[in-house]
Amino acid sequence: MDEIPWFEYDEDDLDGAQRAFVDVLAERAGSWLVNPLDTVVLPSAHTSDGQLIVYLDIGDPQRNRGVLTVGAHFDGSVVRGGELHKQDFTIQQTASEFAFEAAGSPTDLANRTAEWFEAVLARPLVRCEWHHEGRMYAVRYEYADTGQGLSEGFETPLAPDALGKRLAADGVMRGRGRINRAGLGQPDVIARIRGARPDQ
Repeated sequence: MDEIPWFEYDEDDLDGAQRAFVDVLAERAGSWLVNPLDTVVLPSAHTSDGQLIVYLDIGDPQRNRGVLTVGAHFDGSVVRGGELHKQDFTIQQTASEFAFEAAGSPTDLANRTAEWFEAVLARPLVRCEWHHEGRMYAVRYEYADTGQGLSEGFETPLAPDALGKRLAADGVMRGRGRINRAGLGQPDVIARIRGARPDQ
């Protein structure tokens, strides 16, 4: 069975500079703890800004859930990276913590982009869970070093009645949705997803 390459592409879809950029990234990605299927190349002919886009989906394999998509737009001499919108793959300006920009040769930019991906992957990502009667009613993915939330979910029908009523009184929608972690108290479970441990 053939191995799936990291950042797989069809040679006819990329020009020489783009191939040089992606080939370096693919070589570096071989040492990352990611599934090759989570590394993606979008040729410039298929993007809204006419630039090559490479991205990485960071997920929680235990819950089979996507957490964060980070990627870079490459125009041949400049690369810009950050958190990407999950549908149109534009860089999210509000997520400045992930912002990255550099200029140079394709090989240099690929190495700098790989270093940036590696730094994002090294961050201590955890899953916080809140349970009631053996079922999870709230989940939040966050960086353990800063507490910055990446994604979260809340299911009111599974939450304790008193908590659901208190949150509803505070203006939190009933049903599924997002919620402020502070209103939940301490999580019942904190599971390390990837990256360095918070105490290291």
